[in-house]
Amino acid sequence: MAVFAALALIAALSAGSSAQSGPSSSSPSAGGSFDALYRRGHQTGAGIKTLTARFTETTTSSLLTRPLVASGTLAVQRPSRVVLRYTDPEQRIVLIDGERMTMSWPSRNIRQVSNVSSAQGRIQKYLASESADELRRQFDIELRDQRDRTETYEVGLIPKRKQIRETTPRLDLWIDRSSFLLSAIRLAFANGDTKTMAFEDVALNVVLDADTFSVDR
Repeated sequence: MAVFAALALIAALSAGSSAQSGPSSSSPSAGGSFDALYRRGHQTGAGIKTLTARFTETTTSSLLTRPLVASGTLAVQRPSRVVLRYTDPEQRIVLIDGERMTMSWPSRNIRQVSNVSSAQGRIQKYLASESADELRRQFDIELRDQRDRTETYEVGLIPKRKQIRETTPRLDLWIDRSSFLLSAIRLAFANGDTKTMAFEDVALNVVLDADTFSVDR
């Protein structure tokens, strides 16, 4: 479910916190409010239909001697299609197409299909509204000036529901200051493990191949 949460948020944020289409008086400055950042994303997100990028995924765990690093490509088609194609160190695919998530990992003979409509609906509810009120009802929100990723805003989301905090106590997002695109996302787990996905070479509204969202292409 960790990968699903990241995928669903990527889809939602590509529709919300998206590319800059012109000057806006609501653009947040350093130390500005999360509400201004949230509004800016929704003001500029309507024009995005598709998104592609390269990603690097880094997993840390007390059980690992060093972080696990994987990379590949991402494609998003609004409103609810997302695919991660891992290319290194092993080929695998994670696909959300509507209410169904498919994971295919050929080298391990894994192919799993699950219904994610309930969880996806909750995430869309948090992020689809033009107001941040619903998100604030579900999360404590921190907006911080970023020292490590200086060209981004860092947004921390701390779940208010105990059931969620027991598995994923924190989610961090980094939003690019100039493009308002998602630059990175980090899931922190209750056992201390983390999973971070960072994005590069983001392209908007590109024409996608017909088999982009096919597991068996």
